[in-house]
Amino acid sequence: MAARRATSAAEIDPDAIVSPIENARRASLHVIGHDAAFHTFSDAIASGRLHHAWLLTGPEGIGKMPLAFRMGRKLLNAEDGASPAGRLVTAGSHPDLLAVGRAFDEKRQKFRGEIVADDIRPINGFMHRTAAEGGWRVVLIDTAEAMNRNAANALLKILEEPPARAILILTSATPGALLPTIRSRVRKMSIAPLSGADVRAVLRDNAPDAESSEIERVVPLSDGSPGRALSLLADKGGAIDRLVREAVSGMSIARILDAAETLSRGGETVFALFFTLLGSAIADEARSIAPTQIQRGVRLADAWRQVAEIRARTENFNLDKQEAIIEALTAAGQGT
Repeated sequence: MAARRATSAAEIDPDAIVSPIENARRASLHVIGHDAAFHTFSDAIASGRLHHAWLLTGPEGIGKMPLAFRMGRKLLNAEDGASPAGRLVTAGSHPDLLAVGRAFDEKRQKFRGEIVADDIRPINGFMHRTAAEGGWRVVLIDTAEAMNRNAANALLKILEEPPARAILILTSATPGALLPTIRSRVRKMSIAPLSGADVRAVLRDNAPDAESSEIERVVPLSDGSPGRALSLLADKGGAIDRLVREAVSGMSIARILDAAETLSRGGETVFALFFTLLGSAIADEARSIAPTQIQRGVRLADAWRQVAEIRARTENFNLDKQEAIIEALTAAGQGT
């Protein structure tokens, strides 16, 4: 189905935009869970053999970037949020800390889908200058898999000749998407999903108005990811989750058109949540089939790929969201 360009959206106040990096910076003073990973990093500091580059891997939304900021605070003596260094990190103005991620595209009113070379190049000069506080220079790169080829090559040059007392901490949900030469130059640390109790604690901190029944509904569905749990709270009562699981079993054309019309009125948040849940529903269905159902497994894998491509194409080129939802629901049903 041919996709049309969407009509222009209302302007978003740039001052109202809070980036994932800023959210992580704020959360870094109260990181819930991941104590084992942090202790591993602290032990490396104490040993005097701290690797110059670390890669934190694990599913999306489990808190890798807040942990990276916490690690940075450790090196900069900024763990106390009330200390001068702590206040500087919280304000985003510490001279020895640089955080890089996907920039906000004011023309499209959304965060870019990739990290480009111009985002990475300033890292080299930053890491080679004298630390303002006489200690470490710390660079954090969020969603490192979002680097395009030129950005990845620019980072690789930095990793090949790391300066003393400078450290890179990268986060990635899909480390296999990184260049093998980058992966070979970092110390990898797998970050585990949170326990149900820890997910509940994060939700209480970040969604204090959420009903207890809703929290209990989303925690088992979160797979240990507070980020996913917060998204699921937006689907109050689980209506979207039920719809996508129905789609995997196959929907009539009339049902698809009706669902797409309803979902398309929900804006960017509902659009993103719909595609996240649809991908999860297809993956769950694929995991549940018998080993002998090879052809069905192939069809489900193809449906999952199509849904991911539809989302990426629509977001990258600002295409019509209602038609994208129709395409995705249709593709999901073809996996039956």
